[in-house]
Amino acid sequence: MAGIFLYILLLLVSTAKGNVLDEVNAKTDEYKEKIHVVDSLDLLIYLLLLTVAIITTWVFKKHRLKFIHESGVSVILGLVVGAILRFTGSTNSITVLDVAPKPSFSAGNGSYIFSPPDILRMNISGQVFIYSMSGPQADVEASQEITEIQEKATFDAEIFFYMILPPIIFNAGYSMRKKHFFSNIGSILTFALLGTVISTFAVAGLMWMVVQLISTKMRFLDTLYFGAIISATDPVTTLAIFTDLHVDPTLTGLVLGESLLNDAVAIVLCGAVEDYSRFFIQGDPDSFEVVAFFQTILNFFTIFFGSVGLGSLLGAITALITKFTHVRDYTILETSMFFLLSYSSYLFAEVCSMSGIVSVLFCGITQAHYTFHNLSAESKLRTRQLFELLNFLMENFIFSYIGVSMFTFSRHKFEFIFILGAVLAIGVARALNIYPLSLLLNLGRSKPIPCKYQHMMWFSGLRGALAFALAIKNTVSEARQIILTTTSLIAIVTVIFCGGLTPPLLGLLKIPIGVVDPGSDETQIEAGREEEEGEGHERRTQGQGELVGGEGGCSDSSIESQSFSQEVPKSSLARHWKSLDKTLLKPLLTNSQPTLQETMAWLGPVARWLTTTDQMAGTYITRGNLPGGNESYREQTDVSNPQYQTSNPTHPPILPP
Repeated sequence: MAGIFLYILLLLVSTAKGNVLDEVNAKTDEYKEKIHVVDSLDLLIYLLLLTVAIITTWVFKKHRLKFIHESGVSVILGLVVGAILRFTGSTNSITVLDVAPKPSFSAGNGSYIFSPPDILRMNISGQVFIYSMSGPQADVEASQEITEIQEKATFDAEIFFYMILPPIIFNAGYSMRKKHFFSNIGSILTFALLGTVISTFAVAGLMWMVVQLISTKMRFLDTLYFGAIISATDPVTTLAIFTDLHVDPTLTGLVLGESLLNDAVAIVLCGAVEDYSRFFIQGDPDSFEVVAFFQTILNFFTIFFGSVGLGSLLGAITALITKFTHVRDYTILETSMFFLLSYSSYLFAEVCSMSGIVSVLFCGITQAHYTFHNLSAESKLRTRQLFELLNFLMENFIFSYIGVSMFTFSRHKFEFIFILGAVLAIGVARALNIYPLSLLLNLGRSKPIPCKYQHMMWFSGLRGALAFALAIKNTVSEARQIILTTTSLIAIVTVIFCGGLTPPLLGLLKIPIGVVDPGSDETQIEAGREEEEGEGHERRTQGQGELVGGEGGCSDSSIESQSFSQEVPKSSLARHWKSLDKTLLKPLLTNSQPTLQETMAWLGPVARWLTTTDQMAGTYITRGNLPGGNESYREQTDVSNPQYQTSNPTHPPILPP
């Protein structure tokens, strides 16, 4: 009798457990389905937002409304959508369970854990559920509920660094006009390296005085980190504005070149500040530690130049593969390999504890300078369009997200004194960067940088995607939350107002616009061709219908504007680089002529082994320094020449970036 009673009791217990497990499974399925719907709605909102932004931009362009740029349109629409989600979102709130570790909680060795665990295992009704750390949660009032759509509308910061930023940065390097970049390489490096460091420390010093006026405690390292973040200017927005207006190419080259390398330096500076914090984590946080400082400086240069080397190496490997194989016969494979190896440059750098952003930037520059000219005509066109499309969508997405997150992100902290001080600090720091360095550079430049160009360079320091991505990466402390909020607001203000005021300021400063860049529409297949001076800049390219380097495309008839558009002074560094590129790198990495057998004949069999059949046969357009000189080169590269059109029917002139 007792056995029967015990059997019935066990049966009831097992049935109860089964019912609980069924309930848990049903709840889990319901949760997964709900999350799937919310994720779909979240992505749909952003897709519709981008669609509306594109249509709005088209309307503005059609009616020639230049008071706001497309990035500004995305930000404004994002703010509107964010406000709607914040105040009229779904009433379904997220289930929240507050959990606190016991005082005896330890890591297994008897020591108490002060930092949050990577994974939290919870036993609920006999089932173990695993929760991963997503970051700290800002204080939320008891009456304030967080809805699914508000929480899901904010993405993990890693998405920005692995999915959104790499295409933007790569395209900035891949589509860069190399002529004015390398011709002004000395000035660009000065502004990007020395200027960014000056701006970072200037902002840090001024903001250190500002933080004494607020209640939130901030260390000097926090203000230094903010200085590095906010010194990262946005090259893509500036590029779009200057390209649309055809601003003088020398000014465009200086601004865009400085912006590109400035972003790379700012990223490494942020990492250097974090390294210093790890090296000197004990003691007075505002004191100075000599050993940690010099170790940080060493890490800075190691990471920066190591990242440059990794990105350039991946680009060179891609160039060699496309040169010595016939993968170009299968264009979809060629394009796919190009895309994968380009993206791999980011991941390789991250795996090696370098900077993926710096690596992918220089990979893009290398791919444009070498690999591009080994690709088939279809892949040349396809890769340019692919990365332009990705850049456009990702750039507008991140600006839309900045607007949305101002209302949906739960870790914003507003300190109006800090925000106002930051706006003033970045203006002062930008001035300390541009004007003194321009004065020093003009002492050695054959064509000095005019004052009006310096004013425009100061004004062109827009903040955007990269600064926001760096700020949102870590929002653990109140100081970092203030930095995120301030950075977001500065990005919004500069993109909307500074971007919109760029055209009238160009007119006020009488800076030439409508200038046709001689290097923008070169009718050539082989990249890196030396631009001919004098009469070569005055001829008209019949096939393109544009004046190459003449006065007809310039709306300003001043002597100054003509001199800037007709020739680009080359610095000593640029001349040495061009000599190395012409003698070794271009013959080695591309199928263009002259070959290594001509430029480095002393290599003998090695030079022959490194020269492909296509290169020897002259399948790719030869350079002007071969027999026949410049006139011979013009005959081969002029698309209006019937002989060129008939002798190259399968290789239409695809313009290099």
